[in-house]
Amino acid sequence: MNGASSGGGGGGAGGDGPLVYQRWKGNNVFVLQGRFIFGPDARSLYVTMFLIIAPAAIFCVFVAKELMDNFSYGLGLPVMIAAVVFTAYDLSLLLLTSGRDPGIIPRNAHPPEPEGLDGNAEVGSNQTPPMRLPRVKDVVVNGITVKTKYCDTCMLYRPPRCSHCSICNNCVERFDHHCPWVGQCIGLRNYRFFYMFVFSTTLLCLYVFGFCWVYIVKIRNSEQVTIWKAMAKTPASIALLVYTFIAVWFVGGLSVFHLYLMSTNQTTYENFRYRYDQRANPYNRGVVENIKEIFFSAIPASKNNFRARVPVPQEQGLRPRPTNGFMSPNMGRAVGDIEMGRKPVAWDEPRMAAEIGDLGAGLGNLLEDKDSRFRNASPDLSRDALAIGGLDDQGSSVMNPGRTSWGVEAGR
Repeated sequence: MNGASSGGGGGGAGGDGPLVYQRWKGNNVFVLQGRFIFGPDARSLYVTMFLIIAPAAIFCVFVAKELMDNFSYGLGLPVMIAAVVFTAYDLSLLLLTSGRDPGIIPRNAHPPEPEGLDGNAEVGSNQTPPMRLPRVKDVVVNGITVKTKYCDTCMLYRPPRCSHCSICNNCVERFDHHCPWVGQCIGLRNYRFFYMFVFSTTLLCLYVFGFCWVYIVKIRNSEQVTIWKAMAKTPASIALLVYTFIAVWFVGGLSVFHLYLMSTNQTTYENFRYRYDQRANPYNRGVVENIKEIFFSAIPASKNNFRARVPVPQEQGLRPRPTNGFMSPNMGRAVGDIEMGRKPVAWDEPRMAAEIGDLGAGLGNLLEDKDSRFRNASPDLSRDALAIGGLDDQGSSVMNPGRTSWGVEAGR
């Protein structure tokens, strides 16, 4: 699924070309003409929102309202207001997590040139064979060597902590994971909101769970019955108790796990793949500094302007720049989106088209050379050739059966 907007076009007005989000190569979904960017599984947001709104609405109608109507001390109204505000806050964090650029690195139009390669060097048939780009590069981070990999899809060397999401088809800075519940990658620019969403959902579950018990206890005290009979009088409270008890184990456990990751400055991807408990973590700066980095540092601006116009050269197509004889790390075989498991395509189709054009021009020159030598041949040979070509020596037409106008047997 390409990046289609549900908010309409606007691209190409005045002949200026389409907008970036209309030509986006990732699998993202854009809303309101590129103002919001979601993952390809954005429909899962409806499920997530239902799982939050439905129990909150049941709580307000069957618990908070009853507390407000049947009991004194004005307890019900603040409980109702707090539940509504808390739910709205939780949903806003969900939108901030799923509807913003998580830290996508723009793709390169061409592969990078190998270091130390002369840009004016030309590679011919009698020169050194094409050289490959190195698959990995070493980068030093806080005195520790970190390997960065080349991305065939985005045609760039990923910065440290960057990874290519196979679902969104983008390289994302400080990639943590792709969350199906929010329908978006979790990365550098939305990890803070993701944790706040998970943690606030945990608090909302505890809030509903606690006040359901308050309501049951008040029923027991007012009617002087056992706790079991009081629970039987409010089935909605029982359902909410079971639901929030199960949900809090999920979102609460996730909150604790990510609190550990933040305190040690890890991502989910790094924790499961690299296991920093077995080697040094180059990003760990201490618990306080790690927490400050997540919550109190400025969020970097997006590297993508989705509502900008696509540059004219990219839209109309320019002559490809010289590749200087280097190849991708995977050039030995058909190369496409290798990481994505897509159908392989040609590595550099514009360059191949240019080479085919040069080959055609060379064949044309060869034919002209043969034609000139043919005209300078002996008269007898010339007459025979003319007869074969369809004219006799008097200039009349000669039709050779079984041959086309090009002198090639039909059906061959």
